[in-house]
Amino acid sequence: MINTVHVSHVGRVRQVNEDSVLIAQIEHGYTLGIVADGMGGHLAGDTASRLAVQTVSEDLASLKPDLSMDGIQSALRSAILHANEVIYHEASADERMHNMGTTIVAVLLRGHEGCIGHIGDSRAYKVSGDQVTRLTEDHTLVNELFKSGQITEEELESHPRKNVLIRALGTDQTVSVEMSPITIEAGEVLLLCSDGLSNLVDRDRIGQIVGSLEIPLQEKADRLLQLALLAGGDDNITVALFEHQEEAAGLSKKGWNS
Repeated sequence: MINTVHVSHVGRVRQVNEDSVLIAQIEHGYTLGIVADGMGGHLAGDTASRLAVQTVSEDLASLKPDLSMDGIQSALRSAILHANEVIYHEASADERMHNMGTTIVAVLLRGHEGCIGHIGDSRAYKVSGDQVTRLTEDHTLVNELFKSGQITEEELESHPRKNVLIRALGTDQTVSVEMSPITIEAGEVLLLCSDGLSNLVDRDRIGQIVGSLEIPLQEKADRLLQLALLAGGDDNITVALFEHQEEAAGLSKKGWNS
């Protein structure tokens, strides 16, 4: 069974939480998780991330039982692309929403297997013990500079244009969704987060907390949030955790913060 929790916080600097998050247990044994980090100003960013979560979750609310892994990937990609259409249309129809967009990192599981779809710089990590594996690649300007050898990894982390996205959901009529398979083995935890966490809490600290066998799942999420706040909390912070516990009860946890 997959045990899940999520937390989201406005942080110490921002006035509005433009992150949205949802975890839903869907019939036939599917689990959906979404983290979206909106951009384009208070009203626009909040709207974009909310529309992303709402559209994807509604599209995936009723899935056929026993979809193949290809079917799961196709369903998630289609839902994210539909969200792109919805956000782009809303932005085109209202001047106040001009250029709004959002990142998205989403997981669709059947049991403990499935896929991740993402656009932007919200991230997915898999934690096994104290080993942390990053599963997504940031769609940012500085990451492209790093990959082409123009800046070092150290420069990447402190670059003044670190948060400039080269791909986002809703800003263009068409977009490419990065897809990757995921399997969560017993004892492993999948982490989805906005950059309000990943910019302020390093991978080692994430592994120490999320990989601990002594800390309950909700406390793990709360501790990550508190670490980001203690480090400055200069952005909205969102954390979603998915833990493969064979004995865990299948409880439905659903909702979004924006």
